[in-house]
Amino acid sequence: MKTTYYGQSTVEIELSSGTKLLFDPFITHNPLAKDVDLQTLKPDYILVSHGHGDHVADLIEVQKNSGAKVICIAEIANWLNGKGIDNVHGMNIGGGFNFDFGRVKMVNAVHSSTMPDGAAGGNPAGFLLTIEGKKIYFSGDTALTYDMKLLEDENLDWAYFPIGDNYTMGADDAIKAAGFINCKNIIGIHYDSFDVIKIDKDEVREKFIKAGLNLKLPAIGETIDL
Repeated sequence: MKTTYYGQSTVEIELSSGTKLLFDPFITHNPLAKDVDLQTLKPDYILVSHGHGDHVADLIEVQKNSGAKVICIAEIANWLNGKGIDNVHGMNIGGGFNFDFGRVKMVNAVHSSTMPDGAAGGNPAGFLLTIEGKKIYFSGDTALTYDMKLLEDENLDWAYFPIGDNYTMGADDAIKAAGFINCKNIIGIHYDSFDVIKIDKDEVREKFIKAGLNLKLPAIGETIDL
């Protein structure tokens, strides 16, 4: 199993079976991802954490190009239906479902959610994935929340955390969050795309090292093993 980072919160997980899961597609409006060819993204599933533009800007185009099934909160599912996209699986916080690639549980995130056209985006969410014998937490955009303690007994292998601050957790709260979920392996997301979420990577890496955590900050387009 491997993951590729495409900037902001856009990540892909490719299973050993070849199945591809893409999270929060935001490519064409991110200058840092200018070298990523949107047409090459052909996921089997697209998981959407919430409705903000920097998470759904390329959602419809990628879905139409790939035919992927979209997994999202019920309100976003309804919004997509209104856009003529029916290959959607709506969920809600606390619910889980067994897909052909593994199990997905939708968990709480503390943020906000409105679609780019002003439509209701439902509640923001994160995802707990049980895939190919591993457990992976994609937190979505979130503040540090004590709800994360509910995951501490899941024996998580990896977690994707926002670390850019301002709109989400910053590095210090992400370190606390790693303790809450009892996970040492963290992939940082949601940073550097805008001025207010730029980070000092060396400083952040040092903080995680001092906390005894394994932080990965892959370059855009870089693939790492999970």
